Parts: sequence; structure tokens; C-alpha cells
Amino acid sequence: MAVAAVLPDLAIPTSEYRVEIERDWDAGAESWAAARRGGAKTPFQDVPVLEAWYAAMAARPGIDPLLVAIRDARTGEAALHLPLVRTRRGAVRTIGFADFDLVDTNAPIIGPASPRDAAGAERLLRALRRALPPADVLDLRKMPPEVEGVPNPFALLPTVPSRLNSNLVQVGDSFDEYLRGTLKRVMRKEFERSWRVFTRHEGAHFNVPSTLDARRELLAAIEHQQPIRMQIVGKHYWLDEPSAADFYRRLVESDPCGERVVLLCLTAKTGVVAALMGLRHGDAFTMIRVSHDADPVWSNCSPGRLVIIQAMAHLHAEGVRNFDFSVGNFDYKRRFMVEPRPLVDLVRALTPLGLPILAETRAKAWLRDNPALEGRVRHWLRRPACQGS
Repeated sequence: MAVAAVLPDLAIPTSEYRVEIERDWDAGAESWAAARRGGAKTPFQDVPVLEAWYAAMAARPGIDPLLVAIRDARTGEAALHLPLVRTRRGAVRTIGFADFDLVDTNAPIIGPASPRDAAGAERLLRALRRALPPADVLDLRKMPPEVEGVPNPFALLPTVPSRLNSNLVQVGDSFDEYLRGTLKRVMRKEFERSWRVFTRHEGAHFNVPSTLDARRELLAAIEHQQPIRMQIVGKHYWLDEPSAADFYRRLVESDPCGERVVLLCLTAKTGVVAALMGLRHGDAFTMIRVSHDADPVWSNCSPGRLVIIQAMAHLHAEGVRNFDFSVGNFDYKRRFMVEPRPLVDLVRALTPLGLPILAETRAKAWLRDNPALEGRVRHWLRRPACQGS
């Protein structure tokens, strides 16, 4: 599905870099497919994921797609491919990643001509800024310092720590060693107990749906279970918003056999008990949605955690060694002995209208580095305003 172009496409050369900007996914798809084959990327920058994202967001008003390719001006080699959008909030125009909180890790696809030092990265950024359409803020958030072992050039520049981090579990060739050597004994025993309790239920088993219809049904179960759980714990749920729901459905449709977009579940006679959805990328698996039946009958076997450990064992047998629990420092992740990995934000004001956003970003990062003061500020902000007589 094509995304409507807002401005004519640009191909702006500089002394060192040539910047090409497409505003229609179909027009840029071939270039991105080539970048995917030869560049370093996270699973969220894989072509089917980006295609699903841009198609799902096409119905949203006020979004200008910006598919940016930066090449060495002399050799034509790819430096970066950047999946960006321009949005407007009030008077402020922001250029940032294609995200809207549906993407856990933002990054460019990094090609062989990408700079490897801060000076080169600054020159590339200047070339990018000259080529971008008018905006007030360049807002690149949730970026890893490296992508598949290759330095992210934007992380070589002055950045601030993101408020979020990724959470990784690396497992060697023996999954049993992870269970018995890495996990705490109490957690291993808890997983074993939960599996015994679960399998006492009629028809209880771990399942990987193999047909597209079965995968559609499992996604529908996730869509049903997640909002119920969020309501119980008192958290806002928004993944049923039409464009967000459309994104996940397009992901499933893009991979009928489940080679990249993987769904796994615990089922019983009553139906789906718990489900996990994630992205497979080589020997890595990134979890993007997990749900479980909120019926109290399942509470004594912790189905959400149980589907994760069963999925990890299954995927490990298929060659996965790195399990990314995605962003968010929830308690259940610590039980799997995740290793937090930092992400960084690069925010640049492009006009005076962008200066307040830059100042706010730096202030919040500074407060996160000073938790005692942050606590006092939060307490002060929660105080009721003084009432005049």
C-alpha cells in the first residue's frame, strides 16, 4: 500500500554524502530491500516490519513519511537508511523515527559507508539536516549504541540516556545450563511447578501454530486478553487503536509461515491460556506482545511467565541464542535474569520552537541521573496548588 507523498522526492548531494528522500514506501522499497541484505539492522528495521508500519499509519492524518537513504557521494555505497516521519503537535513540527511506541528499538540500517567516528558522524548529520524538509526538532529516541556489532553513528554524537532500556538474555548452546546455572534456583523450581500444575488441565500443551488461519486466531486471542489484563492492573491500553491493531495484523499477514513473525502459545480444552508474539532475526528473538487468560483458574501456574520459558526452550532448540525481552523494566523480566542494555536519545533543535523540547529532554535525563532530586521534584509536582481566599 502506498503512502501519499506530501513533497516531491529529493536527492541532495553534499561534498561527502548524497541524501535521497522518498515519501512513498512503494517507491523506496527496492532500495530498502537492498539495504536490508547488506546492512546492520535490528528486527524492527526489517523491510516487512517497516512496510506494515507505514501502511498501517497511512490512515492517520498529519503524518509525512520520510524514507531517507544516505550514500557516499563518490562511491554510491550505502551509509544509512533511516525510517522517519514528520509530525506536527500544535505549532511544533518534529522529525523522528517511524515508531509511535510500536517499535521497541529505533535505529538506522547501517551500511558500509557509515562513519565510524564522531567527526564523520557530525558531517553525516549536517548532510541529513540540510536535506530534510522544514521542521523544528530532530528527535531520534530509543537507539542502541551498536547494531549487530556495528557502531551506530548517531550514538557517537552527544546524546542523553533514554528513559527506556532493552533487556537481553544470552543463552549458550545448553539451555539446561541456563535453567540450572543462570536462573535462580527458586525460579527454576517455580517454572517446573507451574508446568506440572498447567499440564493437569485437560488438553493442556505448548503449541506453535503453523497455518495462517491459526496464527490469525492466536493474534485475536492476544487482542482479547491484553486489554482485560491491563484493566485489572490499572494500566492504560491503547493497542486496540485502529492503526496499532492494523500494524500487528499486517505483520502476521506478511509472514504466513511464521519464519520471522513468531507466535507461540499455551492452550487447553478451554482455549488459549497464554500467548507470545515476537520477531525472529537470525539467532535472536525479540518479544513484542505477551498475554494470558485472566481467569483465576490459571493464576496458580503463572501462565504469562510459563509461556515465555516454554517459548525460549522451543526457540533455543531451533537455534536462537539471544532473547530480547524488549523495553520496560517489569518485575517478571528480572526473574529471567535479563541484562539491561542502554539506549540513547539524540535530540537537536532545528528552530527556536524546538528549544523547549531539547531543554525538557536534557532536564529529564539529568533528573534520572539524580534519583533523589527526581523524587523530590515528583513530590513537589504532585502537591495541590495553593488556594487563594
